Amino acid sequence: MIQGWYQGGISLIDWTDPKNPVEIAFHDRGPFNAERMESAGSWSVYWYNGVIVNSEIKRGLDIFELVPSDILTQNEIDAANSVVLTHLNSQGQPVYEWPATFALARAYLDQLERWHGMSAAQVASARQGVDAAEAAAGEDRQDLLMALARRLREAAPNAADAAKVRELLVAVRRLANEAG
Repeated sequence: MIQGWYQGGISLIDWTDPKNPVEIAFHDRGPFNAERMESAGSWSVYWYNGVIVNSEIKRGLDIFELVPSDILTQNEIDAANSVVLTHLNSQGQPVYEWPATFALARAYLDQLERWHGMSAAQVASARQGVDAAEAAAGEDRQDLLMALARRLREAAPNAADAAKVRELLVAVRRLANEAG
């Protein structure tokens, strides 16, 4: 989630674990005038096709791109950037739908690893499955993805984050359907 705080700058917040939101990044230009109060700051901020656009009241636009860190992976950035809008009317508050991509599957695995949602061995095995499937084509890809989906379905009930494993399972099944 990207949030503008008017004269408090902007914050990028990870809500992967709703009980433990984490601020990934922030930006604040500081006061427009240190001597007297003036209206300035982040009026609004939106994500749009891989960039964060911040509309600053007095000083114009800031355009940001995400970079990997210890709390945001390249897979998560690639998954976010796979959502492409033809236009944005922020008042419409569009629903963002992630297409089935290997980056999305890897992003879910990164989140499961970060928040200990599955065992390290299960995450490693699933990563190997995703990598093997991406390297394959046609029926071989579909077979590898369906085998991974079966393993994930079996792992989900006992996982520390069963809901996230089910989201990964849906992404893997969607990839398998597209491969067939």
